[in-house]
Amino acid sequence: MFKRYLLQYPRQFHTARLLRQEFKDPYKVLGINKNSSQSDIKKAYYKLAKKYHPDINKEEDSQKKFHDLQNAYEILSDEDKRKQYDQFGAAAFSQAGGAGGPGGAYGGAGAGGAQGFGGFGGFDFGGLNFEDLFGSAFGGGGGGGAGGRRAGSHGAGFGGSDFVREYKGENVTVPFQVSFKDAVFGVKNVKLNYQCYDPCSSCDGSGLKAGHSRSVCPTCHGTGTQVHVRAGFQMASTCQTCDGEGSTIKDSDKCGTCHSHGFKLNSNKTITVDLPHGLQDGDTIRVPNQGSYPGMAIDPSMKSELHLTRGDLLIRVRVRKDTRFQVSNNYDIIYTQEIPITTAALGGVIEVPTVEEEKIRLKVSSGTQHDQVIRIPNKGVPRGARGDRGDMLVKFKIVIKKPKDETERYLWETLAHLTNDTTARRTITPSGSSAKDNSSSADKDTVENNEGTIKKLENFLSNTLKKIRGE
Repeated sequence: MFKRYLLQYPRQFHTARLLRQEFKDPYKVLGINKNSSQSDIKKAYYKLAKKYHPDINKEEDSQKKFHDLQNAYEILSDEDKRKQYDQFGAAAFSQAGGAGGPGGAYGGAGAGGAQGFGGFGGFDFGGLNFEDLFGSAFGGGGGGGAGGRRAGSHGAGFGGSDFVREYKGENVTVPFQVSFKDAVFGVKNVKLNYQCYDPCSSCDGSGLKAGHSRSVCPTCHGTGTQVHVRAGFQMASTCQTCDGEGSTIKDSDKCGTCHSHGFKLNSNKTITVDLPHGLQDGDTIRVPNQGSYPGMAIDPSMKSELHLTRGDLLIRVRVRKDTRFQVSNNYDIIYTQEIPITTAALGGVIEVPTVEEEKIRLKVSSGTQHDQVIRIPNKGVPRGARGDRGDMLVKFKIVIKKPKDETERYLWETLAHLTNDTTARRTITPSGSSAKDNSSSADKDTVENNEGTIKKLENFLSNTLKKIRGE
């Protein structure tokens, strides 16, 4: 369960002030020089505060760095305090020196206890809007963050009833595998089952038994802070018993269903969604407000000051590969078609499949080259709601096979002779006699074995010659 920092701001933001021996150069803390303008100071603080805020950065020293940034900005955003520091250094803000009086520039916690740590109202941020700084970071994050928005006048403080604190639950990621065809055209009415946190139905998210209420924290007595003294300095920190809320739930008051957590695990959450067309492997589809409920128990008296929303459901798409097709440029589909060298040379007609499992007859032009592409319009990936689609690109791969017998070899050699291919290896001399020993028994066996093929060849060549002669 995450810590609810925005609920703690009115108590926590000025806690744990740095002692004099821990004082750090504010210019070095913000990473700026002494000639920096107020705009530069504000930008530097804005950037670093988002980086080291405890709700974002979980490193052990992030909270200390965040407090250092607050102290540095408090000094440099106020021109009078900045002049004091430039003139006197750290001594300007010691407990006994400087124009800041008791507590120095920090307007410290004097005899009045924790009053000096009262929150934003006692701390001039030089016009920096903390609602802008942290609202987006905690309002829409996947880590169950918190943010805030004003429901009333702009001048009201964070502690007022007109400030609505926003909390968003954790995102839930669900993997889902689709076929290549479904990735191209989309798929409707997909039923997904997953686990998420829901508010407890028994206590309506309060963590309390019916008719019971929260108790004042016995440690901080409802203030949300603990005040203690170190080395003569009065310090304030967030109460560790109630996490700064000022109230706790006794064991006898805890809800028996969720044990005061205010939420429970729903292991059988079901949702039906439509997946869009044009999906690619690794795509993530976000379904808003279908994730987990914020992991916290809600004080019934504070419901009007809280705005709770679920996290999002993230569908991580995995596309099963289809060895026949590939997607190019998001909307075109590539299909590779093998053709024999004879078809490439002479031309012909072939059939190719589409993603819809149709068959399309294509004419292959005579002299087609390896990797040559034919474009079939409107057979690719759908582009939008109008129904427009990309193209299907048929890429030809010319397959050249090794001659399976002597007859095929002689035919290839004849073709090489007719086309004046002088680089091809020959076993027949130009005069027509074989370069091999025709009397060898191996050659005789080959001729006998190919007698049927030779007979067919004779008939084919005889008919071919007659056609050439016009007979």
